[in-house]
Amino acid sequence: MKTRSLMCLTVLALAVVSASPSYAATPAQIAQAEYDEVMTLEPDLESGRATFLTCTVCHKPEGWGTPDGSYPQIAGQLRTVIIKQLADIRARHRHNPLMYPFSIPHTLGGVQQIADVAAYVAQLPMTPYNGVGPGFDLDLGQRLFEDNCVECHGKQGEGNSEEHIPAIAGQHYNYLVREFDLIRANRRGNADPKMVKHVKGFSRREESAVLDYTSRLRPPAEKLAKGGWLNPDFPYYARPPEPEWPPIAPMPEPAPMPPMPEPPAMPAFPESPAMGFGREQLPPPEPPPPPSTNPWSQ
Repeated sequence: MKTRSLMCLTVLALAVVSASPSYAATPAQIAQAEYDEVMTLEPDLESGRATFLTCTVCHKPEGWGTPDGSYPQIAGQLRTVIIKQLADIRARHRHNPLMYPFSIPHTLGGVQQIADVAAYVAQLPMTPYNGVGPGFDLDLGQRLFEDNCVECHGKQGEGNSEEHIPAIAGQHYNYLVREFDLIRANRRGNADPKMVKHVKGFSRREESAVLDYTSRLRPPAEKLAKGGWLNPDFPYYARPPEPEWPPIAPMPEPAPMPPMPEPPAMPAFPESPAMGFGREQLPPPEPPPPPSTNPWSQ
């Protein structure tokens, strides 16, 4: 009887501990579980097209986002990266309040819809006219990229599908800057801790240089859209006219300063006879007195 009572108390205690909030799954664990489940599913591109309609609100039917970086280019992104970011955002592992309402199951759908839309977005061609930086310090940017970014993101910024490291070639410059700053401040949520620590050492000049260089990396030609391409899956989408985004020309070199002219010689200070300052106005010196012959005056 005592043994049975002890067993019942043990089971009850374990139930209480397992239900305790301190033992609840973390957002990272929830996101990883959903990612793992999605990766087991076979994607359906037609279903992905229908699901992608939700994404066109911000990313446009072509998935190109906006050149000013308000919305990133997601067309051509690695499928595993899209799945990982969607799972992280809807589990609140990645902090993105603007994207969160569009990612939740009520809006986007379940794990099958994530698999479908990720496959659809990954096969979209990319724009060759993404937003780039000001064009300063590109040599510095290349050195920084080769020394700091190639190991994870690849020599051409192609990313790593197995490690779900994003492709960054052809991404909008201003979007790269925004995400870099969020990672530096540790406000993105799902950033690799090693990267958070790594980017803290960049100065503002180095940040701008390396991200400007990154934005100018060209994806493979087969991943780029042809001139004038529009997504034929959305023929009736009312596209607003795109603003012109001319490339920002580098600042011209400042003109050399002309040599300073020699200052004119100062005129000699005139002597003033009226004031008695001239040498000719000085009285002659008086002669010294004759020596005394009185011996007591010595």
